[in-house]
Amino acid sequence: MTGSAAAARGRTDWRLFLFGWLALPGALAGALVVGAIMMWAFGANPLTGYQALVTGAFGSSYALGATAVKSAPLLLVAVGICIAFRANVFNIGGEGQIAMGGLASAAVALAVPGLPSVVLIPLVLLAGAAGGAVWGAIPGAFKAYFNVNEILSTIMLNLVAVQFMNYLLAGPMVDRSAFSTGGLIPETKLLSPNSWLPILVPGTQLHLGVLIAVLVAGAAYLLLWRTGLGFRIRAVGLSQAAASYAGMPVKRTITLAMTLSGAMCGLAGALLVFGSLSHRLVTDGSLTGFTGSAGFNGIVVALFGGLNPLWSIVSAFLFGGLVVGGNSMQVATGVPPDLVTTLIGLAVVFIVSLEYLRRRARARAQVLAQPLPPIAAPATPAADGER
Repeated sequence: MTGSAAAARGRTDWRLFLFGWLALPGALAGALVVGAIMMWAFGANPLTGYQALVTGAFGSSYALGATAVKSAPLLLVAVGICIAFRANVFNIGGEGQIAMGGLASAAVALAVPGLPSVVLIPLVLLAGAAGGAVWGAIPGAFKAYFNVNEILSTIMLNLVAVQFMNYLLAGPMVDRSAFSTGGLIPETKLLSPNSWLPILVPGTQLHLGVLIAVLVAGAAYLLLWRTGLGFRIRAVGLSQAAASYAGMPVKRTITLAMTLSGAMCGLAGALLVFGSLSHRLVTDGSLTGFTGSAGFNGIVVALFGGLNPLWSIVSAFLFGGLVVGGNSMQVATGVPPDLVTTLIGLAVVFIVSLEYLRRRARARAQVLAQPLPPIAAPATPAADGER
């Protein structure tokens, strides 16, 4: 390798290191810098705002518990996104799958409220996962067997889910007790205390769902990188043609990946119902009123986690802190509440841009790694006697 080629290879390796290990903190830092400029434009002190954000999210045991509780649904959605994306399927239907999981789990709790907690809590969690799994399997099957674009189908199913949720909360599942609002607020009645997720740390909001979310993330990592099914999911995502040639059931694997992804989102919906302070399913008539945009924010969490379930644990905790601490930042500085949403959007822009640069650097490294073709020696003129 010549000196110039070695220098080019060294610069490429440095870019790969820079865009690999420093991409996530760099993207977050870039978003915070732009956010500081925006706070300054609003006439607020950025240092005061970020100090309030950190204190509100991580400054006490209660704040840490609130951040962890907010992070748990984000983590579960992110895990589902990791599974689907590894199969090269884009699940944009997390909002609808969360809603269907919440409805299924609430319906079970309303149907059998007298069961003991040791039975009812696992039952409602499984019901939530099943509700989301069904809602994820539908676009998965459409994609696998009919080549329907999964982005369009999942978004359309989100619209179906919100109408179905509004119908149930306005009729069959509406609270008709003496303490109800008379249907003014779409909500179920107070769910059985036997179905509430137990608090792990007294005096905080930290409940069992946080531990469940972390365990599910670890199980998803083992599934994707330590099992034959995970290998098939990743193989199908890398090349459907090669996976099919190797005898793998491509269509069934795509459907299963979306089903598992939906199950994770449905489980997040169950956590939102039985880990909430109201202990009921309540909304304002929109999906966001129930999900808190966890279905979309979970995609950002998965991207920040490098589509790895374990790194998504850290990513979810950071984003949960942004959401929880954003309220304190708003009170301390008077900035609009949408500034936190803007910070998340800026982080997405930075991470996507860095991912593009990382792909370019990786492609350049592959080109430089290829050996150069040998240079043919010049032909020697034939002697007079050999002509």
